Amino acid sequence: MGRLEGRTALVTAAGQGIGRASALALAAEGAQVWATDVNPRLLDAYDGIARIRCVQLDVLDRDAITRVVAAMPAIDILFNCAGFVHGGSVLQATDEEWNFALNLNVRSQYWAIQAALPRMLLNDGGQGKGSIINMSSVCSSIKGLPNRFIYGTTKAAVIGLTKSVAADYVANGIRCNAICPGTVDTPSLQGRINANADPEAARRNFVARQPMGRLAKPEEIAPLVVFLASDESAFVTGQAYTADGGISI
Repeated sequence: MGRLEGRTALVTAAGQGIGRASALALAAEGAQVWATDVNPRLLDAYDGIARIRCVQLDVLDRDAITRVVAAMPAIDILFNCAGFVHGGSVLQATDEEWNFALNLNVRSQYWAIQAALPRMLLNDGGQGKGSIINMSSVCSSIKGLPNRFIYGTTKAAVIGLTKSVAADYVANGIRCNAICPGTVDTPSLQGRINANADPEAARRNFVARQPMGRLAKPEEIAPLVVFLASDESAFVTGQAYTADGGISI
C-alpha cells in the first residue's frame, strides 16, 4: 500500500516539469490526483495513467479554482506549483511584469488555499487534516540571485504566506510548507535558455551557479513533495525546504 492511499491531491501546473513529476509521484504512492494546467494539451500525456484525473485550470481565475475544488470528492493535499520567472533588475522591472508575477506566483496560491482549506478543516471527522505545499525557490528570502528582482520578491512572499498559514492552523490538523528548488531542468527553463542569443552559453551559466555542477531533474524534487504530503512529515509545518544543489551553502 502506498503512503498516500485513500487521499486526494490537487496539483497546479501539472502539465510539465516539477508539477508533472510530482503528480506522477503522488499517484504512484496511492493518491487520487487531480492534475491541472492552463494548457489542456500538456495534460494529454497522462492518458491511460491510473489515479490521475486531468482538468484544465487557469489559476489566475479565482472562480475557476473554486469550481475545481468544489468538484473534487475530497481534498487532502494541495500542491501550488504554478509560477513564472521574470528576469531583470529592479531598474528593468515593469508594472505589468510585477503585477503578473504577484498574481501568478503569490495570489493564485492564496486563492487555492482559501478554496481548499475549509474542506481540509472538515477532514478526519471534523478534526481537520491536510497538507498544503507551496512552490517557492532558493531565489527568495533564502538567497538573492542577480537579475531575478521580481521573481525573488514573489518567491520570498510565498515563504511568508506559507509560514502565516502554518501558524494560523497548526492546531487544526493542517500543515503548510514550501519547497525551494535551485535550478531545475524543465521545459520552462529550456524556454528561457532558448530565448538567449547564445543558448549554449546560457545553459553553461545556469550550470555554473550550481555547486554540484549540474541542474536538478524534476524527478529529484518530486520526492520532497511526496514527503511533505505524507504522514512521514506529520511533525513538519511552516518550513521552507531547499533542494538547491548547494546554492544556499
